[in-house]
Amino acid sequence: MSKIKVINIRLTLDQAINQEQEMMSLKKAVVKILKLSLSDVIDLVIKKKAIDARKKPKISMVYSVEFSTRRRIKPEYFERGFCQIAKDQSYKYPDFGSIQLKNRPVIVGFGPAGIFSAYLLAKAGYNPLVIEQGLDVDNRDKAYLKFLETKKFSKQASIQFGEGGAGTYSDGKLTTSINDERSNFVLNLLAEHGANKEITYLNKPHVGTDVLKRVIKSIRMKIIRLGGEFRFNCELTDFIVKGNQIQSIIVNDSEVIPVDLVLLGIGHSSRKTFELLVERRLNIEPKPFAVGLRVEHKQSMIDASQYGEAINHPGLKPADYKLVHHDDLGRVIYSFCMCPGGYVVCGSSEENGVVTNGMSESKRDGLNANAAILVNVKPDDFKDSRLLAGMYFQRDLERKAFIAGGSDYSAPVQRVVDYLNDSKSLSFGQVLPTYLPSVKFASFNQILPDFINKSLKRALLEFDKIIPGFADENALLTGVETRSSSPIRILRDDSFQSNISGLYPMGEGSGYSGGIMSSAVDGIKVAESIIKKYQPFEKKYE
Repeated sequence: MSKIKVINIRLTLDQAINQEQEMMSLKKAVVKILKLSLSDVIDLVIKKKAIDARKKPKISMVYSVEFSTRRRIKPEYFERGFCQIAKDQSYKYPDFGSIQLKNRPVIVGFGPAGIFSAYLLAKAGYNPLVIEQGLDVDNRDKAYLKFLETKKFSKQASIQFGEGGAGTYSDGKLTTSINDERSNFVLNLLAEHGANKEITYLNKPHVGTDVLKRVIKSIRMKIIRLGGEFRFNCELTDFIVKGNQIQSIIVNDSEVIPVDLVLLGIGHSSRKTFELLVERRLNIEPKPFAVGLRVEHKQSMIDASQYGEAINHPGLKPADYKLVHHDDLGRVIYSFCMCPGGYVVCGSSEENGVVTNGMSESKRDGLNANAAILVNVKPDDFKDSRLLAGMYFQRDLERKAFIAGGSDYSAPVQRVVDYLNDSKSLSFGQVLPTYLPSVKFASFNQILPDFINKSLKRALLEFDKIIPGFADENALLTGVETRSSSPIRILRDDSFQSNISGLYPMGEGSGYSGGIMSSAVDGIKVAESIIKKYQPFEKKYE
């Protein structure tokens, strides 16, 4: 029996209005394209699904599918390019190495890189220990809600730290620009633990923070059953090196844990750890990142712009957008972490600083759409030669936003038209802010540096030409958005080790990834490198 893949199948919105209708329509399309009968198409599955809204109101859904068949497919169908033999994309577990370990691997941080490296190592029999300075997901919620109620900062209440990392309180977006077969492994594992199976084939998959919390907790319990151990509220505060080999780590300032291998999966907000790494002379270099503001619109306005007359079709989900502008000042301004039907949330991770982030739940049913509008910044912009100059640049903006918001973790807000005209906002338009705990009118022209303001303003006007209303009297800005990616890169060799043997930087904090998917894949790569070199304590791939 052959397994065949057919690409670029188009269905109307009505043909894809529900799952049953969608699958029958796809099967009929395959039959028509390849001149088969319905009985010839066995076990048809969707491999990719995307929306094409370029020719409004004739919006279509575009698919790639795979199916099995006993019938011979004519050669000319393969020659035309829309039909091919399906490839086996199942994950291939690496073979084990031969070097014996005295101590189990220790994973620092349980964000995406930590989650997937821990899972793979546990599945292979290495019994990893995971330490995470934040809390488990249930207690994270309690701490965060208390912060919103009291406006009293606690590191444990920060959405940047804890089980699942910063992505737990985001949209759970799984889009990525990397082309890596390990991405399917990530998507399938998330679906296996409770995410909607659509994520395995949607062009722009997302989980939603409400579902993501349950999924991550489920994966953690699986890792424990496979031999892993977790310690939350457990912070890496130092480590000991002898002969360029890491010997032990110190947690919570006092406990010493002997180690052979440390997988450093810290996030992009682990500033105390960044300072420790500089002090311990890891090879680190500054890297570019981006800062800006988060913009909110009515989701209905975004839907109307993207879908036109088809806006109310039941087969359409809340619309998103992706915008990029290259200005004549040499800056790239772009939308980031767009959250349809979402909320702007407080991402502060240090006392006396305000940071914004975007979040939406699985249904994306909030009234507003939001996205960060970011301007790229380079180490040359900081006029500071220190390795952590970018981090200090971020911190300075966050403290200015804190003061402008009233010094109680309220966020500064300003209508887009007032920002463009350098005037203070006195009232809201149709868009009301979703940021909690509260907001205060302020001027971002006084918070952001001139070079960012100039580029950001030009881009907002250009984006308004693409999405009419993007910069109108209703659009609202909240800030500041400073945590798009890490301000440093921890250098590593081809085996993923830093200049200290046994120390493996990975994920967003290391500067090698950005977002859930690329960080998860990076964690898998590091785990694979360890598996190929070292023997597990108990060989298994359960």
